[in-house]
Amino acid sequence: MNLDKIDIQNDLGETVCAQAPIIISASRSTDIPAFYADWFVERWKKSYVKWKNPFNGVPLYVSFNKARVVVFWTKNPRPMLKHLPFLKEHIKNFYFQYTLNDYDIEGYEGNVPKVELRIKTFIELSEQIGKEHVIWRFDPMILTDKIDVQTLLDRVKNIGDQLQNYTNKLVFSFADISIYTKVANNLKREKIVYHEFTDSTMHEFAKGLQQLNKAWNFEIGTCSEKIPLEQYGIVHNKCVDDDLMIKLFSHDKKLMDFLGVEIIPGNLFDETPAVIKKKNNKDKGQRDLCGCINSKDIGQYNTCPHECVYCYANTSIESARTSYNTHKANPNSETIMGL
Repeated sequence: MNLDKIDIQNDLGETVCAQAPIIISASRSTDIPAFYADWFVERWKKSYVKWKNPFNGVPLYVSFNKARVVVFWTKNPRPMLKHLPFLKEHIKNFYFQYTLNDYDIEGYEGNVPKVELRIKTFIELSEQIGKEHVIWRFDPMILTDKIDVQTLLDRVKNIGDQLQNYTNKLVFSFADISIYTKVANNLKREKIVYHEFTDSTMHEFAKGLQQLNKAWNFEIGTCSEKIPLEQYGIVHNKCVDDDLMIKLFSHDKKLMDFLGVEIIPGNLFDETPAVIKKKNNKDKGQRDLCGCINSKDIGQYNTCPHECVYCYANTSIESARTSYNTHKANPNSETIMGL
């Protein structure tokens, strides 16, 4: 992905070269709204962050000067609620991917608030920014010796019944434990007996979800799943989603130009505008099955202390705790990691 480069001044007053993305992802790698909301707002005021490549450790600067959209990813946006007036005033366009699972009984998400509080937070967020700006994710769906397909459907129903007036969309994925050795080892260490989804159990779940959705009428999509489930009204989703951006932010010409979109106004006989997409925006840096479009993620691995047993973004719970404590000691750092 080739991003525009501009010169900026860092906190030391040095002139440095920075990437200047149009779309910011905040973040696939850690939960910025839950743990770094204050930091994010302060860095937005400074107009840049410093980010370290997780593969080679090379640092680079990311400028917000050209940003038109921020996509927030979170399991607990409550710490960000107090900053919503700032976001509305200073960020041109944004929406939230809100992962709201229910593994409370099992304790699979050790440092995440109880599900009822997270539902309350979801409703508050939706009421403040609009339900079309909050996407509900149940991610991942996990099968174990204690959780079968019907258990998952029951838990999805409990949440969905409470959110039906507060979002338009549900996105989910099936846990692929075997492809993440680190995750499989973590589950075994916690003595969690997991079962991989099969085509049969995927179809069983999708059929049950289709029945539940008759009461909700959500758009439903899968995240990075190969299996086709269109027969159940379930599509392949894009989480960093140009179609959603066109729907919500078509007034932003600079964003539409970046996306390669032409909006043709409707006429007397059909007031619906026509949308012409002239380029493929898929992010080639993501997995083949990921539908997301180009963005720059500003998060860092090993910094999320939610303590989810299935997490692939942390080397260990201890490493994430250490990074978060380092951040708390230096909360105004250029980087999330406080270094």
